Amino acid sequence: MLDILVVGGVGVDTIVRVPEIAIGEGDSLAVEPIRDYVAHTGNGVALGCLHLGLATRFIDYIGDDEQGALVRRHYEEHGLDFRYLISPAGTSRSVNLVDAGGRRYSFYDYRHDPDLRMPAEFFGPHVAEAAHVHVSIPNHTRDVLAAIPEGVTVSTDLHGWDGEAEHQKDFARRADLVTLSAARLGGDPEKAMRWIIDHGRASLVVATDGEHGGYVLERGGSLERYRAIDPVAELGDVSPEWASWAPVDSNGAGDAFVSGLLWARGKGGDVAEALDAGRIAGAYACRTRGTSTALITEELMAKSLAALK
Repeated sequence: MLDILVVGGVGVDTIVRVPEIAIGEGDSLAVEPIRDYVAHTGNGVALGCLHLGLATRFIDYIGDDEQGALVRRHYEEHGLDFRYLISPAGTSRSVNLVDAGGRRYSFYDYRHDPDLRMPAEFFGPHVAEAAHVHVSIPNHTRDVLAAIPEGVTVSTDLHGWDGEAEHQKDFARRADLVTLSAARLGGDPEKAMRWIIDHGRASLVVATDGEHGGYVLERGGSLERYRAIDPVAELGDVSPEWASWAPVDSNGAGDAFVSGLLWARGKGGDVAEALDAGRIAGAYACRTRGTSTALITEELMAKSLAALK
């Protein structure tokens, strides 16, 4: 039995480190070495859950190309159970600018045909083995939503949803746990979060807000704010990684947050403990360059949770 099946959301990030996320005068700028990383949302959640000790499987489309080969090698090195189909359009990609403070701006190349759907004969046997399914929001995962049986919990991350776009609404309505970014909610996250509660089945909705913390809304409750952790001050005595922590690259931090949240909920943790686990995993992900290159272990998570309390 799988603890978690992650559906969709792998690609390759090309990371360009720049002094600031702005285009100056002239037509070129010398930058640090440009590197490629296996990335995107499902990748971060799957690897995060795997390193937290959850029995994890990841399914998606990749291309028969250099990026697809990079994905396969990467998962073999991590020991991630990855099953895939080949998309004729190739592997999804993005080019991400990362500034000196670790903040990023992503240019996302989804590239798959709009009519591409993951077939039931492929995803069905994997869903049947899963206690929990995390469905990423690329369009080709859409048919999986209706096929997940009752009794199997579902989560999704809506990312930069503005509260209005139709694409994310089917995912928002179906999931029992929903995360999203507060970045495009116009300073009023409760409106979108309340829509998810009122129109779907979610018992918990979390809107992350980076270094400012975020917002949490439980079914039947009121909107609450949570703060970001100060890793050095609060966790510096736990390990050298925390003592020397500095924000280097935020690529994959949101996906790490989700993996921590799912890990804690899967172990029966309450909302406060789940948010703590998410905050810890998300902060840990920011300490190294590249997408999802710093993955917290279950042992360090447990020690960090104890220290945070």
